[in-house]
Amino acid sequence: MAGVSLVSAAARRLEGKVALITGGASGIGEATAKIFSKHGAQVVIADIQDDLGYSVSKNLDSSSPSSYVHCDVTNEKDVENAVNAAVSKYGKLDIMFNNAGITGVNKTNILDNLKSEFEEVINVNLLGVFLGTKHAARVMIPSRRGSIINTASICGSIGGVTSHAYTSSKHGVVGLTRNSAVELGAFGIRVNCVSPYIVATPLAKKLLKLDEEGFQALYSNLKGSHLGPNDVGEAVLYLGSDESKYVSGHDLVIDGGFTVVNNGFCVFGKSV
Repeated sequence: MAGVSLVSAAARRLEGKVALITGGASGIGEATAKIFSKHGAQVVIADIQDDLGYSVSKNLDSSSPSSYVHCDVTNEKDVENAVNAAVSKYGKLDIMFNNAGITGVNKTNILDNLKSEFEEVINVNLLGVFLGTKHAARVMIPSRRGSIINTASICGSIGGVTSHAYTSSKHGVVGLTRNSAVELGAFGIRVNCVSPYIVATPLAKKLLKLDEEGFQALYSNLKGSHLGPNDVGEAVLYLGSDESKYVSGHDLVIDGGFTVVNNGFCVFGKSV
């Protein structure tokens, strides 16, 4: 039957929970919204892509009510309103997924980098996470529970993969995650982040000028598999569920071992 979850009631890991997902209209955010909904969560999608956001919210699991709210994560009033909308409509906020992000202009020469370009990426990728964390904490602290999850990147732990702005923003997200986990743990609130390898989202395709086949050809340490938005969504599902009830301050890297390999020096697999 159309709109009916394929996940059994017993397996619905977010039953009764309310989740707000920024950047939920496409890519990793959209995939996560669908997974959350199938697992029983009431999902609020927050994005600036209004048509896509409304469309995604209408097509989520019909047994788990969902909604859409316009939200520019660099605008504190928008973020405050999105959190308030979730609480007003569903009575609480259990999960905040700070996922909205941009790649910016992929300039690798620092002499070519404009201040405005750098600030634009920092404002969305890092300031947006700060504002989402701040306002989620505002409503979670009185309840003394909640899970805040941030989208970082492998670029949050290594250098040389992409632009200075993007790399700096994602290092900042990992640091903010850890600092927030220390403070908010006293209120029973967990804060974690996910750091995926390159995912074939619309943003990544545009940045790297690659199609699906091109992404398949990218270097990967883990052969025979590739990373998709749903894989990241499943990791976020774990961090949002009670299965991770004692996991906080953690950077869950989803990269098939990419960040632990120095491919130019590695002695393994030379004959492959």
